[in-house]
Amino acid sequence: MAAQREKSAAAVAVAAAHGAAGSGSPSPSSSSGGPAAAAAASSSGERWSAAIGNLGELGANVDSLQKLLGRKAVFVDDDIFSKASLAADQARTIKVLDQRVQSLERELDAAISAAARARTEKRQAEAAQRAAELRTQEVTKELENTARVFELHMEELRLKQEEIAKKDSDIKVLEAIIRTLSSKDDDGSSE
Repeated sequence: MAAQREKSAAAVAVAAAHGAAGSGSPSPSSSSGGPAAAAAASSSGERWSAAIGNLGELGANVDSLQKLLGRKAVFVDDDIFSKASLAADQARTIKVLDQRVQSLERELDAAISAAARARTEKRQAEAAQRAAELRTQEVTKELENTARVFELHMEELRLKQEEIAKKDSDIKVLEAIIRTLSSKDDDGSSE
């Protein structure tokens, strides 16, 4: 197994060396001259052909790596395969459960926020209710005070009415006395 890894590492190193050699050629200077431009054109053509050759070698190396990996994967014993399958199933289950936990955490956060808002609204409603109760008590006291004042005024009016009625009867008695006296004076003076 270690030998196959070394072979694949060596193949990758060879491909990288070929790629570095092909792309490591110096770049032409950008001067405007006839012979220099022709040399640059032939140099870029050589680089393209070297790059295509490197890609071909790289493709062959990738194919050989795929064959090595394919052979290893085919000849895995049943015990290792079952353990790997179990591990993969467990990893999928863990991933699904983790996603579910995250979803539940988001729902819990939303529920906590909603509960906090509800508590705030409840406190505000209770404060408003207390304010309304206090206002109701104030209005009730004002009405009671107004009723007492009204009763006092009514009592004063009743007393004044009785006083007026008494004075009215006194006036009538005095008028009767005056009429009686004036009629006696008229009778006495006519005799």
